Amino acid sequence: MQADWAQALGFLAAVLTTVSFVPQVIYCWKTRDTQSISLGMYACFSLGVLLWLIYGLLVEQWPVVFANAITLVLASSILYLKIKQPDQ
Repeated sequence: MQADWAQALGFLAAVLTTVSFVPQVIYCWKTRDTQSISLGMYACFSLGVLLWLIYGLLVEQWPVVFANAITLVLASSILYLKIKQPDQ
């Protein structure tokens, strides 16, 4: 029973932290404005998320896999825009 509760807590945390990126992604794609975003931060963050995703797969922690797979797509899309549209 405790494992089910812990799994549910993990998925809730995954949903909340992942959803927090959605407004930034929408804003960047609509406006193409990435000037105030740090390239170094998003590069390091995206790499870290990729490593967390691999870790989650290796230890079969599905909340970790779920959150980081989606977050990697969201963060990478911002990173892509930042690289493609250098600061004016």
